[in-house]
Amino acid sequence: MKIPRDLQQAIDFFEKLPGIGPKSAKRLGFYLLRLPQNDLLSISENFARLKTSTMYCKRCFNLSENELCMICEDTDRDQATIAVVEDVLDLLSFETGNHYRGVYHVLHGRIDPLNYVGPDDIFIPQFLQRAADEKESINEIILATNPNTEGEATAMYIKKKLHDSFNGEGDRIKITRLAYGLPIGADLEFADYMTIKRSMEGRKDF
Repeated sequence: MKIPRDLQQAIDFFEKLPGIGPKSAKRLGFYLLRLPQNDLLSISENFARLKTSTMYCKRCFNLSENELCMICEDTDRDQATIAVVEDVLDLLSFETGNHYRGVYHVLHGRIDPLNYVGPDDIFIPQFLQRAADEKESINEIILATNPNTEGEATAMYIKKKLHDSFNGEGDRIKITRLAYGLPIGADLEFADYMTIKRSMEGRKDF
């Protein structure tokens, strides 16, 4: 059976999305076909405005509709604590549960030489400039990049650059790294040696 052209184009678009296979793409395409016309028009208008109405926060590079994102504008947040994350999805994970009340800096990537991504290809220079401009008001910088080779390299690079930039003036600023360990509900027999090693190193009084 030959699928109508416009429907096929919608299916082809869905197939390009991460995590969507051919069958899921077809289901999504046929689902759109069953929606009321007004809903389809509303969706298409939202898509059309997506790039023009969404911008980077000029301070932390979170996604925003205004020059400053809602987190940077929130006077109840701890502006003296900055968590450096790789992308906005990581920021959203931090925001789940309302356990972190500091602010962020979003790198939109990580240092990855194998894929030709260097420090200047992501928002590291902008963070270093921000840290230099705000160093009098910063108490802690949390390097919250992912615990893999690229994330570690990114955190180490930023830490070295911060120390070089502060040049002794920022000794009072605490630079921390997210703790590593065993997830809740995990069995030791399934943990890799590095996870167990980091868990032992990060153990605390009980």
